[in-house]
Amino acid sequence: MSSLIDSVNPWLVAVGLNTILVGLAWIVPKKLLTPAGLFHAWFLAILIWVTLGWQGYAVVMFYFLVGSGVTRIGMAQKEAEGIAEKRSGARGPENVWGSALTGALCALGVGIINSGFIVLSAQFLVPNLQYLLLLGYVASFSTKLADTTASEVGKAYGKSTFLITTFQPVPRGTEGAVSLEGTLAGIVASVAIAFVGWGVGLIDLLGVAWCVLAAFIATNLESVIGATLQSKYTWLTNEVVNIFNTLIGAIAAVLLAWTWISIIK
Repeated sequence: MSSLIDSVNPWLVAVGLNTILVGLAWIVPKKLLTPAGLFHAWFLAILIWVTLGWQGYAVVMFYFLVGSGVTRIGMAQKEAEGIAEKRSGARGPENVWGSALTGALCALGVGIINSGFIVLSAQFLVPNLQYLLLLGYVASFSTKLADTTASEVGKAYGKSTFLITTFQPVPRGTEGAVSLEGTLAGIVASVAIAFVGWGVGLIDLLGVAWCVLAAFIATNLESVIGATLQSKYTWLTNEVVNIFNTLIGAIAAVLLAWTWISIIK
């Protein structure tokens, strides 16, 4: 089946498949994306399919479906407390790119390498460049899913919520707050999507470990940013913080893998 898909022009498959999915998403009563969010997600999905094929597409779709699902956990309670995501969790363009900009850049890098536009000397300067970009791609979504899951589960089920910088008890939904329930759920989510990346052949088993560790590092650093900086700067919106979060996760995974490769050589 995959060989049949690979033999067809990827642009035709990407445009056709995602146009159908956008059409279905438009008519379903429970909206996961706003109208503008649908267009941006359509563009992103085409980019991912053309550069990384169905394998990369599987990872981003897993993130989107699971992330949308966990956002709705305890929605009525979170809305009553005023800590729910806006628009009942429906994603707009800012959410699409806040979550996926880092992954899209990694995918674009792989696409450029595969197209032959990148000179061989660049790959000589950065050995295993394609592997590192694929790792960064999966790690960015592992990080974002871990962050989303930790936040939403923590807001719904967190019994004791602490500010990460002081460990003082704070109300659920406070920027920079963490809980045991949310943290554990975030780890499980990062493991799940990293194994999806491994299952479709984007990363190896060691890469799964790098993704999970990087997601844990980045998610906690994101909480530190939320607790210390986000309230001080108006431009530091949740979407901008999400970009930093996924970028930290991707860079952390790449540095861990690069360090390991250097040690074993």
